[in-house]
Amino acid sequence: MIELAGQALSMSQILSVGKGVDHVALSKTALPRVDGARRAVEQVLAEGRVVYGINTGFGKLSDVEIPADQVQQLQTNLVRSHACGFGEPLDDDEARILMLLRANVIAKGNSGARREVVDLLCEMITANLVPWVPSRGSVGASGDLAPLAHLAQVLIGEGKAKIGAGSWMPGGEALRSVGLEPITLEAKEGLALLNGTQAIGAVGLVALGRAKSLVEWATVAGAMSLEALLGTPAAFDSRIHEARAHAGQKLVASKLIELLEGSEIRESHRDNDPRVQDAYCLRCMPQVHGPVVDNLNSAIKTFEVESGAATDNPLVFAEQGDIISGGNFHGAPLALALDNASVALTMLLSITERRIDRLLNPDLSDGLPPFLAHNPGLESGFMIAHVAAVAALNEARVLSHPACVDNCTTSASKEDHVSMGMTSALKFKQIVALAAHIVATELVTAAQGLEFRRPLKAGNGVEEAYTWVRALVPPTLQDEPLGEPISRVAKALLKN
Repeated sequence: MIELAGQALSMSQILSVGKGVDHVALSKTALPRVDGARRAVEQVLAEGRVVYGINTGFGKLSDVEIPADQVQQLQTNLVRSHACGFGEPLDDDEARILMLLRANVIAKGNSGARREVVDLLCEMITANLVPWVPSRGSVGASGDLAPLAHLAQVLIGEGKAKIGAGSWMPGGEALRSVGLEPITLEAKEGLALLNGTQAIGAVGLVALGRAKSLVEWATVAGAMSLEALLGTPAAFDSRIHEARAHAGQKLVASKLIELLEGSEIRESHRDNDPRVQDAYCLRCMPQVHGPVVDNLNSAIKTFEVESGAATDNPLVFAEQGDIISGGNFHGAPLALALDNASVALTMLLSITERRIDRLLNPDLSDGLPPFLAHNPGLESGFMIAHVAAVAALNEARVLSHPACVDNCTTSASKEDHVSMGMTSALKFKQIVALAAHIVATELVTAAQGLEFRRPLKAGNGVEEAYTWVRALVPPTLQDEPLGEPISRVAKALLKN
């Protein structure tokens, strides 16, 4: 059980809730802040003051004052009108994380919503109730309005939801099927549910977790390729990387040395190898994979900070009795982090593709048969596996163009600069899926390359990876369709 008090959450905590492993609840320590912020909102109504989001319209309509007897309807109207998303729904783990992040924001005590709102979100997570949230329709400021509106619909008994892997049903029916009741939104609560970056956060965090695992696997695949290509580990000497001192570079070099330890293949050509150094795609793995590790770690840190950030508007500061409009809903920090991560991951894929080509090109592969075919000419071997990987790389390169440099004004130019952060998240998610295919292609191709170096064994870590690949894909003895075996490995990589 993770108790929510608006604190920054770690990626492991967040992904654990997404997988349904951990449940959440509102921390008792958060109650004074949540209740205090709620009293501040109610004080505004009692005094008849006009405050944005409590008794006014929204966006360009913020100068329209709403009578006290219509405040509840205002919040319900906000949810209904903003539920205008489209496209495929968020994955189940993303939807659970969306609820977690939104609950944690309100638990911080700057939103002005009642504790009952947080409780219901937490109970929905515990009951494995998954809201139907379309993935498209957000520009990432004023927050992820459309996706969060679809989540809010379920809280008021509207929209759609499902229980676990069940079928979609009306939101109210889904709530009641697990013993929960919809709530009636009070002043500011609709806005408190809609105004924030949690859809970017949910999609981005899941993709970042998968990307980090894929970078580790890319290093394993690179070590396997190096062995199949009779490469040397000399370039991974720790002294080289200490001399530059980047953390990711040192980490990758150390991992490569570990993977290659105990290699019989290396010993077989240590004393009679005419090459002084390997091609960049082998020799520079620490210098290329390492910055990708650093970049992803930086992005993850940004998302962890955001998980405990007050991102709605206006914000309630109960101790001072102030309710202040600002712009914390703007998704620029997340959008920029994801666009950078997209570029970094695509750079990793470009060096991965170069190693695949080297394994298959008889002019570069140190005696391996052309395209790793047993009967080249009659058989094409892995020729088109490389072509498919190049197609995936091209798509990743197109998708790596940053979304955050674009801008379209919305809400009659009241909201005249937006982050496009949800586009950044959705693009990065697609690049991660493409990365899984490309890394899987190198793993399967390099494993096939090792078959032609037998009976010599590769490094201990490489042999472990080889065994893992072979549990999914047997050696190729003749031409056969490779798409499904590579996809099998890619799916396994995404589960790691």
